[in-house]
Amino acid sequence: MDRLFPYGLDAPPVVRNLLLGSFFCGALFMLDLVGILPIHVNGLIWPTLSMGAGAIAMIWSSARGKIREREIILDRIDWRGDERVIDIGCGRGLFTVAAARRVPRGHVVGIDIWQVEDLSGNGPGAVIANAAREGVSGRVECRSADMREIPFPDNSFDVALSSAAIHNLYEAADRARAIREIARVLAPDGRLVISDIRHLSDYARWAREAGVATVVSRSIGDQIWRFGSFGFLAPGLVLGRKGPE
Repeated sequence: MDRLFPYGLDAPPVVRNLLLGSFFCGALFMLDLVGILPIHVNGLIWPTLSMGAGAIAMIWSSARGKIREREIILDRIDWRGDERVIDIGCGRGLFTVAAARRVPRGHVVGIDIWQVEDLSGNGPGAVIANAAREGVSGRVECRSADMREIPFPDNSFDVALSSAAIHNLYEAADRARAIREIARVLAPDGRLVISDIRHLSDYARWAREAGVATVVSRSIGDQIWRFGSFGFLAPGLVLGRKGPE
């Protein structure tokens, strides 16, 4: 499993439910097609295909897509090589490890509470294993910490990263609190990069209120996801830079 998904399968319960839903609707469609059902049911082919395609897309993204996307995102930062970096909601270290490769004279801290429903095999041990595999163990540190109470002083980091994590806070007040904490630990002139599947406009607004100039960026692929999910998913990036004190 780790060989196929070195950085974990995203949202395993969602993938499971999509596969089960596709199988159930597909089975009903086939039974209706051969005339076994006592009633005729219309419209089953669309949910069969859409849920199946959604599951396949999530599996591919977890195995390959998110690794490619990570590199594209991190290349948007002009790295010096000595930055102090924090990865908020680091999971198995997808961004933590890649950032560590970009800071040979720097240091990267990944924080998370490591919930297994968010990511398969989630845990600090997976971060350390991935860092060792990439040869960056000496520059990576893990801490169990809540993003709403980041255990570092003000202005501690030159770069703050977060990928598909903040939306897991269900209450808007908690998400706003997390953004304020991220802005607090970001040093003046520090860079902010948030990749997530929804709430981006809120993140950008809260970050601006906390002194970080931000823009929301969406690729063509992000727009396709948004259209295909009927607006349920609205992925993209929040890019920002903290102002001087």
